[in-house]
Parts: sequence; C-alpha cells; structure tokens
Amino acid sequence: MRAALTIQKRVAIALWKLATPDSYRSVANQFGVGKSTMGVAVMQVAHAIVDLLLSKVVTLGDVQVIIDGFSAMGFPNCGGAIDGTHIPILGPAHQGSQYINRKGYFSMVLQALVDHKGRFTNINVGWPGKVHDARVFRNSGLFRRLQEGIYFLDRKTTVGDVEMPVVILGDPAYPLMPWLMKPYMGALDTEKELFNYRLSKCRMVVECAFGRLKGRWRSLLTRSDLSQTNIPI
Repeated sequence: MRAALTIQKRVAIALWKLATPDSYRSVANQFGVGKSTMGVAVMQVAHAIVDLLLSKVVTLGDVQVIIDGFSAMGFPNCGGAIDGTHIPILGPAHQGSQYINRKGYFSMVLQALVDHKGRFTNINVGWPGKVHDARVFRNSGLFRRLQEGIYFLDRKTTVGDVEMPVVILGDPAYPLMPWLMKPYMGALDTEKELFNYRLSKCRMVVECAFGRLKGRWRSLLTRSDLSQTNIPI
C-alpha cells in the first residue's frame, strides 16, 4: 500500500479545487493522485473547515464597532446587511424543477449577513434555487433570533422621538420588520429618496462581499457536480 497523503497535500488539493474552476480530473493530474482520492481529500478538508473554523470566522464580533461603521456610512444603529446569492449546481435527478431559479439555471441559495466591512457574520445555505429570498430568511435561525430579540442584545437608540432597535438592511424582496429596513417603493419625495440612497449605500457591502467570495473561490462560479448533501458543506 502507498503512504497516505500528507495533511499539507490534502489541504493544498482542496484549496486548489476551491480556488479554481478546474475539473476534478485536471486537479487530480496536477497533484499526481487519482480522481476519487482527490474528491475524498476535498471533502475531508471541507468538513474540517466547517467543524473547526466556521464558528470562529463566521461570527458576530463586536456589535458596537459594526454599528459605528455603518453610522459612518450614513445609517444609524445598523447591525448588518443581508442578501442571498445563487450557487450554480448540476440539476438533481429528483425534484430538479425545485432548483431552477428565476434566471433559468439550477442553483442552491446562500443567504448571508455581513458587517460594515463585508465580513460574513451569519450564513444559511442549502435551500433550492426556486425558493424566494424572503422564505429562506423566514425559515432561518437568524430570523428567529432577531424576532426574539436575542441576536443584538438591548442596543436601542432614540432617533427623533422614536426608540429604534438595532436593524439589518435588506433589498425589496425582504419583509419589512421593526428590525429589518428595506427601501421605499413607488413615488418618492426627497426625504424618502435620501433614505433609499443611504440604505442602498450601506447594503452594497453584502453585494461586494459575494463578489469577493466568488472571485477568491472561483469554483463557486462553475456548476458544482457534488451531491445535494455535500454542496452545502
């Protein structure tokens, strides 16, 4: 029997696969291993990242720093910006129609909340591409914790004569809640246009975060041929 692949080589294989749109066969040839061996190494590293690193990296951090960051950008008492993006996948054998998104390709939804610097503070992945962003959000743990008031603990501020909780910012697809602000729709006066401008300026950080994510990990731009259980990992 040959010697087992070293940890360093397994990590290198996984990073190469995730950072490039190369096929499994191409990456396996690059590292001189079999295609199935390479696939196992990628999943081993992915599981280790989820088990050991995810809770340390995707975490809320100092809420006051985030609030100050968004205030400097023009929106008071804001704790994050939320949006969803579609990760392309191969059409599943069963329930394939559930995964066709509005743009016409098979995908899985990644919902993310980011801070003022575009760092991910909460993620939810695994919903089929056909599901609306608002439904993904309502069924997430983040929604429940925001609704119960346990995500941002007791950080209300007074704006004018209104007591305002910490809010997150979303696009028009999301429901309007006491703790979720979205743009005004329809005919707008000057004040509403200014509100929309400031909200959009701060909400752009989540769009940029998805752009950076897919730019760094370019395997997310190509259709993933993994099984439905492995794609979320």
